[in-house]
Order: sequence, then C-alpha cells, then structure tokens
Amino acid sequence: MNGTRTYTPVGSSLIGTLCAVTLIAGAAQAQPYPSRPIEFVAQSSPGGGTDLFARAITDMLTKQKSFSQPLINTNRAGGGGVVSYNYIKSKRGDPHVIQAVATAGLLNATVRPELELPLDIFTPLAMFATDPQVIALRVESKFNTFNELVEAARREPGTIAVGISGGGTGTGRLAFHLIERATGTKFRYVAFKGGGESVLATLGGHVEVTCENMSEMLPLVESKKMRVLAVLGERRFVQAPDIPTAKELGFDVVAAAGRGFAMPADVPKQAAAAMEAALKRVYDSQAYKEYSHRNMFDNNYLDSAGFAKYLAVNRLVQEEFLRAIGVVK
Repeated sequence: MNGTRTYTPVGSSLIGTLCAVTLIAGAAQAQPYPSRPIEFVAQSSPGGGTDLFARAITDMLTKQKSFSQPLINTNRAGGGGVVSYNYIKSKRGDPHVIQAVATAGLLNATVRPELELPLDIFTPLAMFATDPQVIALRVESKFNTFNELVEAARREPGTIAVGISGGGTGTGRLAFHLIERATGTKFRYVAFKGGGESVLATLGGHVEVTCENMSEMLPLVESKKMRVLAVLGERRFVQAPDIPTAKELGFDVVAAAGRGFAMPADVPKQAAAAMEAALKRVYDSQAYKEYSHRNMFDNNYLDSAGFAKYLAVNRLVQEEFLRAIGVVK
C-alpha cells in the first residue's frame, strides 16, 4: 500500500519441472544406438539373392555381438523393389531400418519419375561385392551351350521363355537386354517376384532358362539338377573354372548385382557410422570370406561415400536400359 512494487519469485516447483524437461530432452538426444531391434529389409521374396545375402550378413553381425538389440530380417517383395523402397522412404530419419540393396533394382526405381523414389531417400552405408548373373537351365534342357541357346533364339525369335525377377526390370532382364542387343535375338519374358521363384520355375520346366545369381541356384547346380551355360562377369569363377564367361564366348555382356546396405535419409550420423563400422568388421571377417567364396562374389568393398558415388554413376546405365525397353520415356 506504500507504492512499493512486489515481485513474485519463480516457484521452486516450476524450476524443478524445467530442469526435469531439460534432462529428459538431453537423455533422448544421447540415447545409445540401437535403442530397439534393427530391421533388415530385403526387397525380394525368401530365397532370392538379396534375401540370402541379408540373412547371411545379419547372422554374422549377431555372432560378432555388434549390437545390443536383436536383428530382424523381413521381406517386402513386390513391384521390382518398389514396395520395399516405399517402406524405407516412410522411415525417414529412423536408423533402426536397413535396406539390403541389390543395386540394379534400386536404381531402376530411382530412374522412374512416377515412383517418386529418388536416390536421396537413402543413406548409403557400404557395398560388399558384385554378384555376377549366370545363364542357367535345368539339366534336361536341349541346350548344351550358350551358343546353342543364342542360335535357337535367332531362328525362332520371341519363343524361348526366360524367367526373370525384379518386376521384369531387374539385373536378369538387363542381362538379356544386353544379350539381345549383342546377338540380334529376341526372348520371351516371364517375370517373378524373386530370383528363387524364377529358378524354381526353370527347374520345373515352366520357363526354359533363367538369369539370376549363382547363390540362388547353387544347391541345384551342385546336385546336378541345373546347369550354368555362362557367367556374365568379367572373369570365370575360381570355384567353377569350367564355366566360361559370355565375353570369352564372343559376346560382350557383363551384368552383376551390387550387394550392399543403406539406411533411410536423414538418420543420425552417429548411428550411420556405427552401422557402417559394424558392416566393415563383417566384411573383414573370415566368416564373410568363406561365405563370399562359396557364393562366388566378386568382392569390392566401398564405404558410404564410395557407395554413394557408385550408385550415382550406375544410375545413368540403368536409365539407358529402361529407356531402351520402353519403361522410361
């Protein structure tokens, strides 16, 4: 009443609340990675090359005790990888989701503007190897050599059925596009969701020939139920030196799936670095050396920066391919 202005101090309860909020926010930012199970996603169905690769690597990560949380493998097949890539796109910023990458399928999706799946929805982590395609058929097939298959396709264009995966635009389809261009032939295509399905369709006689990765048919080749006519790599497999390359047979055709991993865009840098380091430890391990030798990979490790550059360069190749077959205008 004497005109002196009175100030009410901030209550201790309010100060305590603000401190608590600050501490909680700090704890959230400093939360260790991973804070929950990590999902490894394959865009192929079970038994496909990408699925087999992802499961092998997650098994090695688990045995090395790389992370405190479990690693879970899931399959999101369909649309040549589009189902899986849209899932990754929806997980922006989440480092607990890892895309197992088969480069051709991923790049095909990024080239098609209507899919709205640009490269920048991914955070590349590492590429382990390239996995050459092989031309294979069942042992009962009338074709004994790659040249016989090509000559028959020349005589009767569009009649020989070829099993391919990746929604009809995967690495196998790219391989036969290159074969057609090099030989003046024409094949008839039957698309499957994954390489495993294409291989089984070939084994069952539903299609004449398939072009997938050796890992997808290795048990069938070893049991002499399927035969490989040619390797579409730069060199013969050390483990199967009797199988010629297409280049040796006079056809300049090379097609291989790059095998690697990526996270969604905008993930924390520390989480991406932790996963990249764990993947490199797997790549350097004896277990991976034995696995890649058995599956006939052409090992060529690329770190996150190198893998990003590889994808950018090879996207141009995929764009030319999709324009040539009329998928992209």
